[in-house]
Amino acid sequence: MPPMLDLKNVHFFVQIVDRGGFTSAAELLGQQKSTLSHRIKALEASLGVRLINRTSRQFAVTEVGAQFYRHAIELLHNAETAEHAVRQRIAEPSGVIRMTAPIEVTQYLLREVLPGFLERHPKVAIHEHATERFVDIVGEGFDLAIRGHISTLRDCDLVQRTIAYVPWCLFAGPSYLEQRAPVSHPRELASHAFVAMTRRGPTRWQLRGPGGEFVNVPIEPRFQSNNLLSLKEAACANLGIAALPGFMCRDELQAGKLRRLLPDWIASEARLSALMPNRTGLLPAVRLLVDFLATELPKVTSFD
Repeated sequence: MPPMLDLKNVHFFVQIVDRGGFTSAAELLGQQKSTLSHRIKALEASLGVRLINRTSRQFAVTEVGAQFYRHAIELLHNAETAEHAVRQRIAEPSGVIRMTAPIEVTQYLLREVLPGFLERHPKVAIHEHATERFVDIVGEGFDLAIRGHISTLRDCDLVQRTIAYVPWCLFAGPSYLEQRAPVSHPRELASHAFVAMTRRGPTRWQLRGPGGEFVNVPIEPRFQSNNLLSLKEAACANLGIAALPGFMCRDELQAGKLRRLLPDWIASEARLSALMPNRTGLLPAVRLLVDFLATELPKVTSFD
């Protein structure tokens, strides 16, 4: 493959032709004549043709030089247009943000805040991909991923930023609780039925108390699922006690379909993190969205 043309050499060539010679072009460009001469020789060498016949007294554009000149003007115009488009996008948030997030995060959290972001930035579009699958952000071309986690994420090659904390609490249906003795401490949970996330091996909950103390509660779930919505519905159906993100259960609490147990204790505190491919080339719109989420999501995820 032949080497790419140096656009600066092309620019100098066009200016020389426009000005009718090296001397006038050198004055306009603030360059030495010898510099321009060297640049044109390099351009001719890369093309393998002579563009300008020049002597100390004569300057003439060759036939192929005139043809190249017409294309060079279009080339420089297209390059300038491309540069302007990029600089404008950097200066003013615009373009499409491809983001991925877990289904529950999109249904309960992002739907609450994304309309406000898009209203502020009318030139930005968001393509949201909701999935429980562990997405290859770089390989699948995403600009941003939102992930919920308790332990540290292993994507060390990605830029990570915590944008919200999510308390998980204990909930159960009213009919279930009315058939059982009241629970005032985690130790009293041993005789209860549970619905829980699917796990391999023994399952236990580690509850944190108001003083920071921890109590481990072994559980044998009657119903297990990898879907939080299914667990919430199971709790509403009085199948047992569920540990769920508080934000998911507001409507059911208000409607009387669920009750909270041990309100001074939390089952865990997960984090929502924003993951991005890299910081160097990150579009302003993506940065703005992450900043926006870090401000707005905690208002939605907080639960007392």
